[in-house]
Amino acid sequence: MHTCVRLVVPALLLVLPAAAAAGPIAHREVLPNGIVLLVAERPAVPIVAVRVYFRAGSAFDPPDAPGLSSLTAELLTRGTAARSGEELDRAIEFVGGSLESNASRDGLTVALSVLKKDLPLGLDLLADVIRAPSFPEQELALRVKEIQAAIKRSEENPEAVAGRELMRLVYPRHPYGHPVEGTRESVGALTRQHVVQFYGRHVRSDTAIVAVVGAVTVEEARKEILGRLGSWPRPSTPAPTVRVDDAPPPPPQTRTIKRDLTQATVDMGRRAIRQDNPDYFALVVANYILGGGSASRLYLRVREESGLAYSVGSHVSPGRYGSTAVVGLQTRTSEVAKALSITRDELARMSQEPVTDRELSLAKSYLIGSFPLRLDTSSKVANFLVGVEEQGLGLDYADTFKARVAQVRAEDVRRVAGRYLVPATFHVVTVGNVAPANEAR
Repeated sequence: MHTCVRLVVPALLLVLPAAAAAGPIAHREVLPNGIVLLVAERPAVPIVAVRVYFRAGSAFDPPDAPGLSSLTAELLTRGTAARSGEELDRAIEFVGGSLESNASRDGLTVALSVLKKDLPLGLDLLADVIRAPSFPEQELALRVKEIQAAIKRSEENPEAVAGRELMRLVYPRHPYGHPVEGTRESVGALTRQHVVQFYGRHVRSDTAIVAVVGAVTVEEARKEILGRLGSWPRPSTPAPTVRVDDAPPPPPQTRTIKRDLTQATVDMGRRAIRQDNPDYFALVVANYILGGGSASRLYLRVREESGLAYSVGSHVSPGRYGSTAVVGLQTRTSEVAKALSITRDELARMSQEPVTDRELSLAKSYLIGSFPLRLDTSSKVANFLVGVEEQGLGLDYADTFKARVAQVRAEDVRRVAGRYLVPATFHVVTVGNVAPANEAR
């Protein structure tokens, strides 16, 4: 298991181009108890990857208990009614497989990878941790200490500090505003009762997505999943929902977090759009041209030409309940104002003049051509299936992405940049030994 203490960017859905073959990438059906089953047959791949995803991420944390989803995920594989955590570890390690659980902003995932011949055992263990976790007190105490230690270590990482503060500014009245892992104080106040209640409320069949990928047929997958999870009753109460504040975004703020460092980390961010917005494809192209790689405008202007940044780039981070456009850079403390000024100039230029034919062609070629690297393992395919199902994008999203990216024109890039990449609309967080008076505003 792994507790993430940094701003997580779901890159798989940021720049996902299309598969070479047209049509749905997997079979989809809804089981009688509400579980969505997705199966991608890969006969030549002996490893089977299974993902069980629940709509139970940190967005569902109670306002006074940040980190509860993450702690619950950590404890799922640390003991069940039939097996201790050590027994679970030994059983899966004996067959060379893996069984892990983690939480993200939107969901809680249990991930299994095993050889096809060991799939029955792997699914037995998977069903056990999902249906009958025991949440031992001693394991809870241990995990709380580990998470707190990880959070403390992350406070020495300027990128993590900047990322967390930026999310607080962009989402002040929104569940994305608190870190997935919580804070040292909030995690320390969590009890077994909190975990049991969260599990009972959110880990349920009618919010579950099960993706099975590998040398397994649809019929085999259906039989195996029904045999272990088919008896899980559908709850009689509606599934919990996330309350999202529909108020207008807050005005942009500039925030400095003092650290005695020789270089500064700067994050700029604002709310953006999800993948179901027609403008999303043009925004992805615009982002790549702006700061998506070594040929991007920010990289060439800020790093190569001016020598002002150790690293610089941009990304769009969409989620189920919101999306964020982020620009980040690291530079010498004395150069923060200058680097920010050039970055703002490049943001503004995106909407003031059309991108060149070469820039547009390179962006499209990369976004479409890099697809094989993003679906080259069963685990990546399983993650992708869960992502497109959770976001409601459809199993033909890869083909949709390819077609829509190919249609993006220079004027589309300029238009979306004028909506979502206006420099004055970005919050700015600087971590380093920088005085507020020296910041570019």
